[in-house]
This record gives sequence, structure tokens and C-alpha cells, in this order.
Amino acid sequence: MRLRLTEFRPRIGPHEHRVVQPRHTLRHASLTAPEPIGLLLGDHDGLNRLAGLFSFAAHSRHTIVHVPLRDGVPPDKGQGERVNLVLAHHSYGLRPSKWPELRHALRTGAPLSVETDQARTRDDAEAWRRRQTHADFRDELRHATHARTFFLFGSRDAFAQTAVDLAWAADWGPRQKGADTGASVLATGVSPKQPPGGGHPYEVLVCFKKPAR
Repeated sequence: MRLRLTEFRPRIGPHEHRVVQPRHTLRHASLTAPEPIGLLLGDHDGLNRLAGLFSFAAHSRHTIVHVPLRDGVPPDKGQGERVNLVLAHHSYGLRPSKWPELRHALRTGAPLSVETDQARTRDDAEAWRRRQTHADFRDELRHATHARTFFLFGSRDAFAQTAVDLAWAADWGPRQKGADTGASVLATGVSPKQPPGGGHPYEVLVCFKKPAR
């Protein structure tokens, strides 16, 4: 998939960061953070482009992917405050508390076009699924919500698995019963690492919804 992005190189103190975001708004995609259940709602284009962004994030360890999902058309379903999305590798060391300063520094960007490697993404996702059955499996997405932004921190394979799930949702959702009438169709889910102590598990439900004409 070809992604049209905007690339930023803000410098905070002695460190230069690389941040990319979609060049054009995902008009019919929105996200509410899990408290403990969140909702990622999108049409075919929105879910498909999100799949591409997760694939890009999987193979970009030194890049922050910022998706301004609050800029799209307000959804007519779901409760809670809409949030933006940030993807970063565990190894990047991004702290959510530092994001507002970094976000404020995203002033002048340059156009960037990239082609995601879908075969490589599928292979990485398959490797994640094989390891998931192991007793010592720890390769999970971590999450945090701060400053009206939902953060997902992960590894190459964990992001690749989510990319595959979102691509499947973009393809499967429009073909389900009721989807052609504008009904919201549950397609998949994103389950980040659960906090200790039990309680209701955290999850982001991923639903397809055809935009109203």
C-alpha cells in the first residue's frame, strides 16, 4: 500500500525526533480510548489506511506515527471523548507526558510517500501468532491515554499483527449483514496488555461503518 504522509523532524533539547502523520485526514475514522472498552470506528478507506499505518510503524523503530483521528467527521455511535492515536516502538522510549511538547513542535513538515511491504507484514504477524502460544510470551501492545491521545507501544511483530487484523476488518466489514444499510459491524478488536490486579479487560473494539451519504 502506498501511504502519503507528512514528515516532521522536531528537535526537543539535544534530541531530534521523526514524526509522521497522514497527509490527508481519515475523514470517516474515529477512536475513543478504552475505559476499559474503547471503539475504533471506520469505513473501508479509514480501516485500510490505518492498517497501512500500523504496517509502516512495525518497520519504523525510530519513528513516531501520529494519526489525528479527532479531525474527522464526528461519529454517530460510541460514547466517551474522541482521541488521537500515536504508535511507537517500546524501544523508542516515548513518554506520554512528553508528547504535548513534541506535538506542539510539529510545525513545518515535508511530504513523504512510502510503500508498505504487505508480504513482510504478514510474515511478521505469523511469527507473532506462533510465539503467542508459548508460556513465556510477553510481546503485547502496551497502552496509555494522555492529553486526548491514545498511545500504543509495541514491537515490529505486534504492530504487524494489528495491521493484518485491520486490513481484514476493512475487507470483511463491508460484506457483513447490515453493513450496506449503515449499521455498525463488529470486525475485530485490539487487546493491549492488561494491568495487574484483574478487573474488566481493556480492549478497543474495531467496527466497520459505512459513512452516511
